[in-house]
Amino acid sequence: MPGVLVIDDDRSVVHLIRSACQAIDVEVQSAQSAEEGLALVKQLKPDVVLLDIVLPGCSGLALFQELRDIDSRVPVIFITAGGESDTAIEAMKIGALDFMLKPLDVARIRELVNQALEIRRLMETPVELPELDRGSDGELIGRSPQMLEVYKAIGRVAPQTVTVLIRGESGTGKELIARAIYQHSARRGKPFLAVNCAALPETLLESELFGHEKGSFTGADHRRIGKFEQCNGGTIFLDEVGDMAPLVQAKLLRLLQEQRFERVGGNETITTDVRIITATNRDLEAMTADGTFRPDLYYRLNGFTIKLPPLRERGDDLLVLIEAYLGRYARELDKSLQRVSPEALKVLLEYPWPGNVRELQNILRKSLLNLSGSVLLPEFLPEEIRASSDIASAHSSSSRPMATADDGDLPRDLGAFLQDRLDSCSENVYAEAVEFMERYVVTRVLQSTGGNQSKAAKILGITRGSLRNKTHSLGIKIGQVVSSASVDEEEEGGE
Repeated sequence: MPGVLVIDDDRSVVHLIRSACQAIDVEVQSAQSAEEGLALVKQLKPDVVLLDIVLPGCSGLALFQELRDIDSRVPVIFITAGGESDTAIEAMKIGALDFMLKPLDVARIRELVNQALEIRRLMETPVELPELDRGSDGELIGRSPQMLEVYKAIGRVAPQTVTVLIRGESGTGKELIARAIYQHSARRGKPFLAVNCAALPETLLESELFGHEKGSFTGADHRRIGKFEQCNGGTIFLDEVGDMAPLVQAKLLRLLQEQRFERVGGNETITTDVRIITATNRDLEAMTADGTFRPDLYYRLNGFTIKLPPLRERGDDLLVLIEAYLGRYARELDKSLQRVSPEALKVLLEYPWPGNVRELQNILRKSLLNLSGSVLLPEFLPEEIRASSDIASAHSSSSRPMATADDGDLPRDLGAFLQDRLDSCSENVYAEAVEFMERYVVTRVLQSTGGNQSKAAKILGITRGSLRNKTHSLGIKIGQVVSSASVDEEEEGGE
């Protein structure tokens, strides 16, 4: 029977993993300290190790190296209560199979243990080859599943020397990802330079990257050393690489192929050793098809791709980012912010954030500049955010004649609701019906738990942060929901 070793001082975690593994016929052993864990690895030779990042008197990351000295092929899955980006990156960089956050999900445990067992089986099974014919790396914030995948990707690619292409909408934080790759690479002690290819015209960009000789063009009154020469041994980040002119694309392609180039107006061939990380929000595949971006350069740059999700797809990260940036900017601007009003938070959570994290930072900074007192109210938010919320509210109220949690009523009759929307010739029935059902389910579960959000989130199978998002976006006021349930019970008892 396959063996799994859990090294974690939290007995509840061990119990959960043991329960999860019963369904897949796996024997689970446990250790509560690093010393006990190392002894069991030597004695039991487990097929998979689940390792806590924080152990009494020892880091799980350090213990990982000792485990690998004993058995270099054992798959290790890290577990931790924290969601720090650096931890996830380091774990993946040193060779972890994967990374799980507490509270652990039973289905995810089974999935990863099965995956690890299959990897172990493949490593242990000899591969027989046929006879051959011998004649012939600011800070990353967020712990959503999408961002954890980004951190894992950084950990995998950072130690390598391949080129990296970071893709994502404007404002998603592509430069932060490039810096994270650099900081976790073997070149972190060497220079890191960033160039925005869209901010400079063709001639200036060519000079910025490759340098120029004196007299090579009007205004070139001295020799200039370019970024590729300055950054020898280091890393260059080329942002908005899709805006690069054809001439610069050709020179960059040669540099990637040969690590050599000439300054503008010069004949001397210069050799350099740089790692190139690029980013774009443009469709490079379409650009190669219409001839505006060289396909050979695209294939060179696309050695490894990291896709950054837009803010609207990052779930609970929005709340985490709001809290983090408000705290940071309040300190920077010397504002005595104590809390955000529920109304202001609702506006921030409902806004679609087309400019992503960069827009969020800008809006929160503006809001704090407007702040008077210690509570962030809706009137302190910029007009464009409040106007967007007003439009959404007006559309919602005009298109949805259903009872809301504000008046204490719980919508019940889906058939009547659908008939009403059909009679109104609505062209958004599916979304309205989904919202109707979501409101009903969330409200009913909150009533059953007496307003206990932790219990409600557990019953719904979502995080407490997701539940907060839903109650805000759906306009559910928990106090009114609970009081409404109490009234219903009293009425039923009096009948």
